[in-house]
Amino acid sequence: MKYLGIDFSCAVESLRHGHFPEKNCLLPLISKLLGYAIVAASTTVKLPQILKILKHKSVRGLSMISFELEVIGYTIALAYCLYKGMAFSAYGELLFLLIQAIILVAIIYYYSRPLNTFTWIRALLYCAVAPTILAGQIDPFLFEALYASQHAIFLFARIPQIWQNFSNKSTGELSFLTSFMNFAGSNVRVFTTIQENAPYSVLLGYAIGCATNFAILSQIVLYQKPQVEKEKKTK
Repeated sequence: MKYLGIDFSCAVESLRHGHFPEKNCLLPLISKLLGYAIVAASTTVKLPQILKILKHKSVRGLSMISFELEVIGYTIALAYCLYKGMAFSAYGELLFLLIQAIILVAIIYYYSRPLNTFTWIRALLYCAVAPTILAGQIDPFLFEALYASQHAIFLFARIPQIWQNFSNKSTGELSFLTSFMNFAGSNVRVFTTIQENAPYSVLLGYAIGCATNFAILSQIVLYQKPQVEKEKKTK
């Protein structure tokens, strides 16, 4: 009994005989269901951040380089999962996150005008190289090296934003909801990655995501409290 690649026969058989499914039956099932839940949720993860920018017409406190590196990281991660032929439930959210990340960068560019020449060069270079990487048309050894580097890319994508938050003692237009969903998604992905027996390099990437997303989420909670208190005092 399979639906969307999820095998329910083990659990159904156990319940039919009045027994609760065993651990080795239940965990893979939960992993698959969580995997598809993450994919479904990923379609709106960055929407709160996009709407917040559009509402305030401002990118105050947002690190452009952080969002650009995020796009690169998602591109490499998605290309690698496609190249390895992994189950869609194990990586599907990367497709939707990449699309939203590209839209987000475009909006940041719009509200950061005028853009310098180096920014335009980065954007054009990405447009030229990304299709080749997503198509997997590069040397396998280079692909492995590129994927290994994407962990560092995601790490350095967060560091400029974390540092900017710390320096300004403010998180500007960062969305709490988007940051929370990023953190929750990374935690769930650690579990599903272990259950899917994905390469350790994939697990490492999600573990780094947990740590960095937690740091940003903590900063949003920490630095928004004083702002709320100031607003109360002025009323």
